[in-house]
Amino acid sequence: MIRVLIADDHAIVRTGLRALIASEPSLELAGEATGGYEAIELVGKTRPDVLLLDLSMPDLDGIAVTRKLKPQAPDLRILILTIHEDEALLREAIRVGASGYILKRAAEAELLSAIRIVMRGDLYVDPALLRSLLLETEKAAASERRPVEALTPRETEVLKLIVQGYTNRQIAEELCISVRTVEGHRANLSEKLGLRSRVELVRYAREHGLIE
Repeated sequence: MIRVLIADDHAIVRTGLRALIASEPSLELAGEATGGYEAIELVGKTRPDVLLLDLSMPDLDGIAVTRKLKPQAPDLRILILTIHEDEALLREAIRVGASGYILKRAAEAELLSAIRIVMRGDLYVDPALLRSLLLETEKAAASERRPVEALTPRETEVLKLIVQGYTNRQIAEELCISVRTVEGHRANLSEKLGLRSRVELVRYAREHGLIE
């Protein structure tokens, strides 16, 4: 039997979750909280296996609740339930110790599956956010696989000037080369590093010690 605690400030959401738990023989309702501080208190009193935790609550948000609870209850599985399709919030929730992140529009069967997944110790991420999260991870890994050593000395010079805000014409004048040559070096940088925007190039240069 999986004991589930609900924490959500919307009565209609709690009613739906309560009915879902009651309909599933393998689940048992451990209690209900209407805010973050109450959720922390009830976790201590009821010792649930899984906490279904709303991300946005008026007194203490789900991120803060998770951050406070994990040191106190390391075995507690916290499943963030939210309307926010926000990758930054997803990453922060996982960083502070959440076991899963699911959108409130998910089907009942998906929520039940998410509860079972986090209960066995695995991480659950809503499919709507999983693809973009994987693409971002792959992009970061690709960047790490492409070291500065892959660049020629001239490409490194061009990169340094790009991140300082130089235009193609200014770079050409600075290095005494043609604008067409600068464009060729920029194309090579994009191809070798897998980066397109100046913001990405600035981040890359900073991470590899090319700028302060």
